[in-house]
Amino acid sequence: MTRLTPLGAMALTAACTSGGVTVNAFAPPSSTIPLSKKTISLSPSSSSSPAGTSSTSLYIIGPMIRKMRENQDKKNMPMAAGDELKNEAPGLRVGAGAWKWPPIWPYDGNFFKRRVELDAKANANPMSNPMQQMMSGNLPKSGDDEEGEEDKEGVLFDSVKYWADNSEVMTELDERVAEKITNHYSFYLRDGMSVLELGAAENSYLPSTLKLNKHIGVGAVQSQMEANPSLTSSAVVDLNKVIDDEGVDNAQFTELCNEGFDAVIMANTIDFLNHPREVFRSSWRALKPGGIMIVPFLAKDAYPEKFDEAFTKQWRDMTDDQHMWVAGSFFQFSAGEGWEGLQGFDISPENARKEDPSNPLAKLQQNKDDDKPCGAFVVQARKKSTPEEVDEADGVEGFIKSRMWMLPTLEDRDKKLVAPRLARAYESLDEEDQDRMVQHLGSLPKIYASLIKMDQFAFTFSMQAQLAADLVGDPDFEGNDAQVNNMKMGLGLRKPSANFWAPVGRLTAAMAPEDKVNLLAYIVPRFGSGDDVQEEALEAFVSGLEPTFAVIRSKCPSMKESDVQLLGSELLASEVLIPGRSTREEFAIWLGALSEVDLEFILTKRKSFKEEAKQQLTSFQEEREAEEKRVKERREKIQEQVMTARENRKVIFNPRTGKMEEAEKKGGFKLPF
Repeated sequence: MTRLTPLGAMALTAACTSGGVTVNAFAPPSSTIPLSKKTISLSPSSSSSPAGTSSTSLYIIGPMIRKMRENQDKKNMPMAAGDELKNEAPGLRVGAGAWKWPPIWPYDGNFFKRRVELDAKANANPMSNPMQQMMSGNLPKSGDDEEGEEDKEGVLFDSVKYWADNSEVMTELDERVAEKITNHYSFYLRDGMSVLELGAAENSYLPSTLKLNKHIGVGAVQSQMEANPSLTSSAVVDLNKVIDDEGVDNAQFTELCNEGFDAVIMANTIDFLNHPREVFRSSWRALKPGGIMIVPFLAKDAYPEKFDEAFTKQWRDMTDDQHMWVAGSFFQFSAGEGWEGLQGFDISPENARKEDPSNPLAKLQQNKDDDKPCGAFVVQARKKSTPEEVDEADGVEGFIKSRMWMLPTLEDRDKKLVAPRLARAYESLDEEDQDRMVQHLGSLPKIYASLIKMDQFAFTFSMQAQLAADLVGDPDFEGNDAQVNNMKMGLGLRKPSANFWAPVGRLTAAMAPEDKVNLLAYIVPRFGSGDDVQEEALEAFVSGLEPTFAVIRSKCPSMKESDVQLLGSELLASEVLIPGRSTREEFAIWLGALSEVDLEFILTKRKSFKEEAKQQLTSFQEEREAEEKRVKERREKIQEQVMTARENRKVIFNPRTGKMEEAEKKGGFKLPF
């Protein structure tokens, strides 16, 4: 006997239901009702199921759809604290404490390419498809077609030209959607403000009564901006032309950003950006401290026919819910903690078309929804003030972090690892050296540009952070070319110099990796000074390694070779590498006077520092994990409270009418979120 699948059984049961009477599908043929004589509809409004009767099809499918809707309602519930819901504009969906991010930028370059660019890339390299590679037996060559690498054939899609060619095609938002965007702006924009609008066109959707001091539009089509009555001035700028990790590559735009704005608005534009992180970096720079960036965008089905060619892959492939989180990530990975109060809103009109990926019958309703407005959403955040000096509340670590908000190259993971180490280094310096260290934080990108090429298994992220912190914490490290080049030689990223790094590497081969990192951090800042005395000290160090190790071996015959190299290299470095401390001859006399007990004591003391550092790091990691757990529990508690409140309260405030009314479950109005 053929076994029926659940869907097959459902269809069979539905087919054998007629007039409220269920027929046994396994009864003799004479007892069944021929399907050709009566068609059974699965629609709740079917005339074949009179009022007061039940249908097996409805009994099976109805609960399934209800369950889907319940799950969707849970997903749509706001993840925000009660105070946020009270104090922010209507439609708050994701509160400031609800976002969670991966440790590094999670997207490759293809994620923000257009279909024409992806097609051209595939045609130029047909073997880029893994399946084709496997079938042909060809393996990808190392370094070929790296993720995110720009097309080398030239620009395949000219944004400015595309919008100029389509200048007569207007967005033409549904009035109900435009009103929602206007209402949201009215909650945060005030008379007398200065506003920078990115992606400006013929309409800014600002409240008609709003009197701005300055409203500058940046867009692709001058004629559209000239038709916009809200703008006080405008500039044509290609937001897709950027300097990697820096910002938009346009001198006029850079000058605008230096003016300082109260708000940056960017409506219906993120769906067309190739380099959103750089655009958000520029926006952060353009804002005054405390200024707000508001990014409204529409559902993906808003105008696909009009601008399909300009949509990026992320916009076509992601759902509306995912768009909100992706937009939020642009804030996070552009300036990190330099943004605060990151929030996501669903400002869709009450009867808007709703995307429901979990409902298999949703597409059947598409024609019925043609007259409904599309959904609308907003993600926004404020620019955090940069402290001028160490603040008691945030401490040294918070002060150091604020100086790294806009540093390129560093991922969020790297900033979190290096910040506490830099804070400890900062606290150990005097005031003059502290100021110098802060000035040298800008060299971190140069350091990490090399460190990201290291094998993360042999040279862990933690070791990278320690090296970076030790280098920047040294008052003599400026990040000049000589220092960076010598760091690369010390790391093995460049052929080592025959007169220094080659012998240093050979003679310290037995040392533990973390001890080598410590020695490297001590040596590198000594290069690039242009001081002849310092150059002599470097020569004295490398020539003194072998005799120093020989003396220690003779005095401590049972000492491990790794400890001999650790002790000898650090003693020599601390005395000889810094000009004015000891000459090589003076160091030799001092070392010769030490006994085995003295050397063992120094080694034990040195290792105790290492253990203390490990304990401090472990303690820091445990505190961070505890804080993450506390935040997670708080988030879950808030959501539980919101769910309970939604289930229990009968009367709530309706922001649309300004009145207290019965909630949806009692036949009243539908909740606004």
